[in-house]
Amino acid sequence: MTDSSALDPEDRKIVTLARSVRARSGVPEGAAVRDETGRTYVAGTVDLPSLRLSALRTAVAMAVASGATSLEAAAVVSGAEAVPEEDRAAVRDLGGADTPVLLAGPDGVVRVTVTAG
Repeated sequence: MTDSSALDPEDRKIVTLARSVRARSGVPEGAAVRDETGRTYVAGTVDLPSLRLSALRTAVAMAVASGATSLEAAAVVSGAEAVPEEDRAAVRDLGGADTPVLLAGPDGVVRVTVTAG
């Protein structure tokens, strides 16, 4: 478990944004990513009959669609114990293998930080 108060303020911000979208939308996961200019993109899980995307893949797609060329960090708020490989791959595609991905529980406490690679 990582002490969330010890996080960099910008990382704490994306965890808070991810937690907020999860609660506001009532979805299983919330995610936020920060691009190379410091802009943030926030998304929840998409679960339609014809389209299913995790919150993190949706946030990465929103960043790409908005013109981001790289990512500095990503955060996911979820009940899951790990960040799925396909989610890490989406972050890696845009941000590179060393991009940190923070996984927090529904309470907003960061449980683990992994790299996209």
